[in-house]
Amino acid sequence: GSTQRFGIPVGFGGPSAAYYATREKYKRNLPGRIIGVTRDAKGKIALRMALQTREQHIKREKATSNICTSQVLLAVMAGMYGIYHGADGLRLIATRIHQTAATVEMILSELGYSILNSNYFDTLCIKLPKGIASADLRAIALENEINLFYYDDQTVFLSVDETTTVENINNLVRVFAIAVVKKYRTIEKLTDTIRIDKKFISTSSFLDLNVFKQYHTETEMMRYIKKLERKDISLTQSMISLGSCTMKMNAANEMIPLSWLAFSEIHPFVPIDQAEGYYQIITELGRDLLEITGFSGISFQPNSGAAGEYAGLMVIRQYHIDKGQAHRNVVLIPSSAHGTNPASAAMAGWQIVVVACDEKGNISFDDLKSKAEEHKERLACCMITYPSTNGVFESRIREITEVIHKNGGQVYMDGANMNAQVGLTNPGIIGADVCHLNLHKTFAIPHGGGGPGAGPICVAEHLVEYLPTHPIMPTGGNKGVSAVSASPYGSASILLISYAYIRMMGGKGLTLATKYAILNANYMAARLKSKFKIVFAGETGFNAHEFILDCRDFKNTSGILETDIAKRLMDYGFHAPTLSFPVHGTLMVEPTESEPLEELDRFIEAMINIFNEIEEIANGKADKSDNVLKNAPHTTDDIASDKWEHPYSRQKAAFP
Repeated sequence: GSTQRFGIPVGFGGPSAAYYATREKYKRNLPGRIIGVTRDAKGKIALRMALQTREQHIKREKATSNICTSQVLLAVMAGMYGIYHGADGLRLIATRIHQTAATVEMILSELGYSILNSNYFDTLCIKLPKGIASADLRAIALENEINLFYYDDQTVFLSVDETTTVENINNLVRVFAIAVVKKYRTIEKLTDTIRIDKKFISTSSFLDLNVFKQYHTETEMMRYIKKLERKDISLTQSMISLGSCTMKMNAANEMIPLSWLAFSEIHPFVPIDQAEGYYQIITELGRDLLEITGFSGISFQPNSGAAGEYAGLMVIRQYHIDKGQAHRNVVLIPSSAHGTNPASAAMAGWQIVVVACDEKGNISFDDLKSKAEEHKERLACCMITYPSTNGVFESRIREITEVIHKNGGQVYMDGANMNAQVGLTNPGIIGADVCHLNLHKTFAIPHGGGGPGAGPICVAEHLVEYLPTHPIMPTGGNKGVSAVSASPYGSASILLISYAYIRMMGGKGLTLATKYAILNANYMAARLKSKFKIVFAGETGFNAHEFILDCRDFKNTSGILETDIAKRLMDYGFHAPTLSFPVHGTLMVEPTESEPLEELDRFIEAMINIFNEIEEIANGKADKSDNVLKNAPHTTDDIASDKWEHPYSRQKAAFP
């Protein structure tokens, strides 16, 4: 189901968090992240990520799904809605919603309308009387600024919710009364009738945890939310250098319009002339993104990068089918690719052939050429990331795309690293045919703890007619694939953020941002390379917008692992870089253009200090098992405890 009704604005289609539940025996087949209960180092109950080994970065094409982005921020909002209202509050809201629908049914029945669904919660299926067509009712409704769902010429649907007032009901009923030329009675209160069959009414308890019983005033709720917020580290506190994530600044003036009712309360299926502002923004944003990518067509439907991958691959598949090449089902994917690539290809029903990478992190051109020629009769496409997941610009990228095209395939470019391209090059220039963009990376939408995301796909001219369509709203190509989202423009409201970002930056600003993103990464790599080996670099010795620090040798010299370094960084006030991806035993750093020199230097100094702490262990100056890295992070409980038995000071532990 969807949590949109749990206090989330409809926002012209999104975002909102979806959910599904299953029985205990199927839990290991569930995709997505699951939070489990365990015990921490002190034996206390703790929460942690569980069942991660079945995710794409581990199982790749054998993963349960290609899900990467989850709508965490929206799930938190929906959760807070449940916490604030509690079980009793939700029962009251649900009862009022149903009684609102029952009141409407009662009056419409008096006017001669037939309600076709005898059991309902909030939605009525209405059969119009003889002589009245949907078009007649629509004209009257539009004149009174009311939208209904017109299923066919004789059937109409309407839904109510907790915001529906008695005044709204009277205005609604008036429309139906005018259509049949009858008088109607106004109401002053809702009926207390329950029209749900008793066998469908839940009698079990729910929301039984204490958290759903404690915070029912704004003061209590505000303090609880703030308490949780203080447990998180965010960009308001320090740089988050997660490689391949592009954790850039999310400016306040980009975010504020999301709270405006003019944007948050529009349904995605309203008539086009009622959403001209949204359509203008979507059109202009699409035009900007096409100029940035060098492509000809765009679809905003995909709600994440992984969804964009799937949509793009389906477009390519439809292209081959239309050209009489339905047998093409082989996709070449480099071994360095993000796990969503093979997972998405598997969802598309294709056979995955892995292409090797050389010792410098580049795609092995010889291996790619050999496999493209070997599978040329069935080659559908090649999925590449540019710059590569290893943080380098592939010098032979255009040769790679030419080989794929020569052997009958299309080129899908993963846009995860687009922050190193904007204004300097683009997918069209390198010879790609389709790409997705992570608007929550390159174009400033917040990550929100994992979502909401937006992964629109851009395509070359010959693929435009295959872009995703929609069953209700006109969008997509003439031969387009089926919709990949319930909303015609995906999570439309967050497109406002990227629109504002691009408008305020302009072409020169976007290009400058790309240059600074690359400069910052190479500055950090240059300062750290005397302490940490840089795993990959381009032919010129430089990196793209991210780089990989090698931590593998420390295991032999001091027993320190990359996870120890990641946890020690918490004592220095930093979120760790990306851990053991794309190379096991490493840290991948991406500073973005947003960070000032002072913050870059602070992170560098922290890493150098950690290197020196590792050296102390290697040289025997610090104990191999009881040291600041193995015991990190040092919590408030640790340093405030009366008991301190470590061979180093509390100051060194928590305030390095």
